[in-house]
Amino acid sequence: MKRYIRKTFFPLGLAGLLLWTLSCAVNPVTGKQELMLLSEADEIQLGRQTDSQVVQEYGIYEDPKLTAYLNDICQRLGKVSHRPNLTYHFKLLDVSVVNAFAVPGGYVYLTRGILASLNSEAELAGVLGHEIGHIAARHSAKQYSKAQLAQIGLGVGMIFTEKAPLLSELAQLGVGMLFLRFSRDNEREADDLGVEYSIKAGYDASQLASFFETLERMNPGSDRTGLPAWFSTHPNPEDRLQAVRARAKEWGQKLGVRELKLNREPYLKTIDGLVFGEDPRQGYVLDHVFYHPGLRFQFPVPANWKLTNTPSRVQMVSEKEDAIILFSLAAGQSSGEAAKTFVSKTKASVIRSEATAVNGLSSHRLISDIQSQSGVVRVISYFIQKEKYIFAFHGLSARTVFPRYENLFDRHMRQFKELSDPKRIDVKPDRIRIRSAGVSETLEKLLRSFGVPNEKLKETALLNGRKLNEVIPANTLLKIVEKGR
Repeated sequence: MKRYIRKTFFPLGLAGLLLWTLSCAVNPVTGKQELMLLSEADEIQLGRQTDSQVVQEYGIYEDPKLTAYLNDICQRLGKVSHRPNLTYHFKLLDVSVVNAFAVPGGYVYLTRGILASLNSEAELAGVLGHEIGHIAARHSAKQYSKAQLAQIGLGVGMIFTEKAPLLSELAQLGVGMLFLRFSRDNEREADDLGVEYSIKAGYDASQLASFFETLERMNPGSDRTGLPAWFSTHPNPEDRLQAVRARAKEWGQKLGVRELKLNREPYLKTIDGLVFGEDPRQGYVLDHVFYHPGLRFQFPVPANWKLTNTPSRVQMVSEKEDAIILFSLAAGQSSGEAAKTFVSKTKASVIRSEATAVNGLSSHRLISDIQSQSGVVRVISYFIQKEKYIFAFHGLSARTVFPRYENLFDRHMRQFKELSDPKRIDVKPDRIRIRSAGVSETLEKLLRSFGVPNEKLKETALLNGRKLNEVIPANTLLKIVEKGR
């Protein structure tokens, strides 16, 4: 890619000084000048581009009523933020991992996994306020700016870079840029802003600390989509719980607010029926076989390979991390046309190309070499036509390692076939269900009365932000997980 950079003979210090002068902006939260390569218009454009990648990668959870409820709270928090004129876009992602994140330009995301872990509107408002705080303080925009500076070198020629190439390069960094770890100072500031915004919106901001306490007890990890969990991207500042509670008290006194909303019951009633954990309807692994009930196919997964399943692709990585199998939909009217399109787009050097059949399905087999930044990658590909879809397998490894995996690639790809077993097709996800405590009793006894098995008692207590020996008042609403398939 051309960089549109003119040669310059400025000393590095002078170039850095000029860069600072030409790229300063006032931080909306602190009011101080700071280095910023993105204007607000740039942020919005970049956010729009990144949002399309996020949606494609992780998928939207289709529940209009729930989404409207969450969006309403997000919009109210945005209006009391330091950037009230920014248009905020809320998206609920169909991902089981517990996380929330934001994109420059006003894009805010929650996963359905984090909704299952929250226990009130006040906790929800705190989390949304925290993410809006990252946007208001331009934390992600600063990360993008730093990444760009690190990529091309501070100062030299950057002064003369045009905006279009800059945004293009940042957009190419893609979804991965979302998951750079914020600094602890960033997290502390976002906590403070989340407290401020949620109290201004009328919520008990101290509940954000309750959610963080639950998270620390859960310590959730990533799921099969590969989306990082909360602590992977939001490092814990020192004395976080105490700091949030102290800030909530300060803001309550400053604003003179006496009654703050918790809204526990409205929140729990709204998430009743929420899909919990991985949704088998989007694909699942059982006994080393990947099944997709919706698209009615199955294929084997190599033993000890790590599988990541997203709406756009399935990725399997070898135990030594020296080989990958990618599976996705391919463009084309036929398997042969899809193979030609692949060669054209990747500029692959074709070693072998032949029409074949895979379990009665019209297919095309291809072996090729592709030049990458780290060297030549050898790829075996199968393009398989099933009804109106073309499915593509790609087995990749370094050319020197490829012979070690060629038979495995070939064997597993050729076992792709139609899924017809009703037991593997008719699967249902686990769901959050809300139950009411009929009497005052310990949480453990109440959960047992709801049919929660022994091995799930601790996990269910954590979902409720409580402990098993805690006495629960009568008529309290509680979450349980209703088993699906």
